[in-house]
Amino acid sequence: MDPPPQRRLAAPLLLLLLLIAASSPAARAWKKDEFRNCNQTPFCKRARTRAPHSLDAPLSLAAGSLSVSPDGSISAELSHPSRPRPLVLRLSALPPHALRLQIDEDYSTATPPHRRFHVPDVLLPDLEARTLHLPEPKSAGGVSTVALSSDLDVVVKHDPFELTVRRAGSGDPVLSFNSHGLFDFEPLRESKPEDETWEEHFRSHTDKRPRGPQSITFDVSFYGADFVYGLPEHGSTSLALRPTRGPGVEESEPYRLFNLDVFEYLHESPFGLYGSIPFMIGHGARASSGFFWLNAAEMQIDVLAPGWDGSTTPENGRIDTLWMAEAGVIDAFFFVGSEPKDVVKQYVSVTGTPAMPQQFATAYHQCRWNYRDEADVDGVDAGFDEHDIPYDVLWLDIEHTDGKRYFTWDHSAFPNPEEMQRKIADKGRKMVTIVDPHIKRDSSFHLHQEATEKGYYVKDANGNDYDGWCWPGSSSYPDMLNPEIREWWADKFSYESYKGSTPTLYIWNDMNEPSVFNGPEVTMPRDALHYGDVEHRELHNAYGYYFHMATADGLLKRGEGKDRPFVLSRAFFAGTQRYGAVWTGDNSADWDHLKSSIPMVLTLGADVGGFFGNPEPDLLVRWYQVGAFYPFFRGHAHHDTKRREPWLFGERRTAIIREAIHVRYSLLPYFYTLFREASVSGIPVMRPLWLEFPDDKETYNNGEAFMVGSSLLAQGIYEEGQKSVSVYLPGKESWYDLRNGSPYKGSMSHKLQVLEDSIPSFQRGGTIVPRKDRFRRSSTQMVNDPYTLVIALNSSNAAEGELYVDDGKSYDYQQGAFIHRRFVFADSKLTSLNIAPDNLGKKKFTSDCVVERIIILGLRSGAKKAIIEPGNREVEIESGPVSLRSGSSPVAPTIRRPNVRIADDWTIRIA
Repeated sequence: MDPPPQRRLAAPLLLLLLLIAASSPAARAWKKDEFRNCNQTPFCKRARTRAPHSLDAPLSLAAGSLSVSPDGSISAELSHPSRPRPLVLRLSALPPHALRLQIDEDYSTATPPHRRFHVPDVLLPDLEARTLHLPEPKSAGGVSTVALSSDLDVVVKHDPFELTVRRAGSGDPVLSFNSHGLFDFEPLRESKPEDETWEEHFRSHTDKRPRGPQSITFDVSFYGADFVYGLPEHGSTSLALRPTRGPGVEESEPYRLFNLDVFEYLHESPFGLYGSIPFMIGHGARASSGFFWLNAAEMQIDVLAPGWDGSTTPENGRIDTLWMAEAGVIDAFFFVGSEPKDVVKQYVSVTGTPAMPQQFATAYHQCRWNYRDEADVDGVDAGFDEHDIPYDVLWLDIEHTDGKRYFTWDHSAFPNPEEMQRKIADKGRKMVTIVDPHIKRDSSFHLHQEATEKGYYVKDANGNDYDGWCWPGSSSYPDMLNPEIREWWADKFSYESYKGSTPTLYIWNDMNEPSVFNGPEVTMPRDALHYGDVEHRELHNAYGYYFHMATADGLLKRGEGKDRPFVLSRAFFAGTQRYGAVWTGDNSADWDHLKSSIPMVLTLGADVGGFFGNPEPDLLVRWYQVGAFYPFFRGHAHHDTKRREPWLFGERRTAIIREAIHVRYSLLPYFYTLFREASVSGIPVMRPLWLEFPDDKETYNNGEAFMVGSSLLAQGIYEEGQKSVSVYLPGKESWYDLRNGSPYKGSMSHKLQVLEDSIPSFQRGGTIVPRKDRFRRSSTQMVNDPYTLVIALNSSNAAEGELYVDDGKSYDYQQGAFIHRRFVFADSKLTSLNIAPDNLGKKKFTSDCVVERIIILGLRSGAKKAIIEPGNREVEIESGPVSLRSGSSPVAPTIRRPNVRIADDWTIRIA
């Protein structure tokens, strides 16, 4: 639908003003008054005014008797005389010991005009099939007890309703729901009372709220917890979630989960950013637990400081939290584990493990808004080769399109896109283009024409196609909640539909919160309408998730199910990990954002150098050094910044950046093995220290250092001109400097001199890390290169590690086409063992790659020879460098050219 005549006349001027405002860093920098705080958000303000254990009628819900349903779940009615209809409660269990709590209104008694929204397609489809049968409850004295597992019980107090997960033997609580009596579930109304006003106003925007207030509030307590973690995404240098209310708390805003396009966000704020995952982990020396609420409406979560409820003797080892959502239902999961990894594994058993990436995606990416034309692309590509810096992916931002029409090319700047991609691909490299959800409202644009004719756009509150403003100007947004529209969108990535695309072109989803420049809080109005008559307020945080899903499915279809998609998304929700990577969005080129990138990247990824601003050369160098250990490693910059390709800062800094990128490329076999682990277990590649050392309290709030897998620890340099740095190395075993193999004791802090050419990074004693030390133009050109194994011995002179290898691109690994080896060093003998299961399928993967170097750190013997079996072949042991960087000294015993195949069983014994 074209705009009316008066709109057409005004559109050019309005578009110009909007785009100038949008593209100006100064104009679009953080403006606090453009976004609502809790006091300006009625459901949050109401919830925060309630006192604990209030006797107010809406909060005094009572649970009826529990009954076991045929599917093995347990149900009950929650009621109060003042409610128009009761609530229905359902409890179910998932292996090994997760509890699911579902609460919705009972629509069988009095049916409102609309029903509450249940978020679809986030939980794994086999979840119900894995549900366990719960035993008959045991009831006495107004309390019912249900065995959740052999060591956990669920205790339901009936009046007022309260739920606790506790240990079966000791009776110690682990998690509780409504133990402070703050549970409120505002009922849907059949009509608006004459004396009530449902509309809400913020700045110049009005939310009609035609369905009235429908918020949900409850408290959750974590017992045995010293800290709580999670709730991405917000900017913070603190790893643990700081209290937001209570004695001694200065910052009084809750953690907000509401996907927003926030330029140059604050690095210390509970304010919500581009993505939302309502998942929290509590951890202490005695317990690990987790809570996940599947709800895509705006949430506000308070972490309550001890004494928040007026108690003069707050319970030690308990952290109380208050969860508030504008709409939706309760579909919540309680996880209990012996350690935090157990909790993470239970979470991904519900939402899915991360997708296995292609090999190239784990390497270095180069991006800018924007590379101007094909000559610019050629120049950047050649610059990496000229300066001996590897990279794998070159990205194009919105200016590559024809007037911000996605799936098109600006043919004056990119007249031969397929040839451009082919030249990049000849070096084993890939390209990425951006595809955002806003579709230019242009009657000559085939995509808009088709979406309009099919009725595929989100509607406004009046039922018309929603018209908002974004990069193209007047834009509409596909309704990605609808599976039919997602399927239609996926088809747009075929080579026939996306002219000029090739098999080596992948996709970047940006602005998919969704961002609307003239919308309330730069997003879509809450009363916009989606498929199934769902209001936008009910699914806002999942819109980007569905867009990401549809795009990934499009690349999967394009490759006929054989090629693993690569799609980067800015907006995210629970389950996003199944479809691809995410990053922290539009950060700034300053030292604070570098430091805050670590707690944020422990769940996401960050742009090296900062998107906004011009980083000082030393800041850029430090960012590359720490970015080399990020799971997603990309340099990116705003179009108003100076060019910052790695070779533009003088020969010395170019050499240091080159070395940082070389570190990443040498570790690609280790990273790829970790991504495989993540795709199976859900344990992330980059980890907080406490995930690996859950009993060490010194790690609980250390947000400056981090683990890469279980073997490597790195800590950035986050201050300009820093001369020394204190690094805490956890655990009882020694750690070895990655540069020179020097040993450092564990369970203590070390004051280290800050070096210009590296950051503190260590390998843990007792581990074996695979590397590839021959540097090529791209990771694809390293495929047939030999391996180096770095063995870091522990106090028992032992170590273990793994190597996973497949074709790096297809799904053949799902049918057994991979190599998975475990390396074990013990009793002066290194053994390679096959740990790939035999029953995955008939496809095989072979490799003639060999191990060309074995470095042994911490070896005390002066052995000169090693014997390789089978074959009884003798090889020399000599002193060699730990890294192959220029000027490295021979410091570690090294077995050179053992030339054993990575695919074979073998043993190397030190004579």
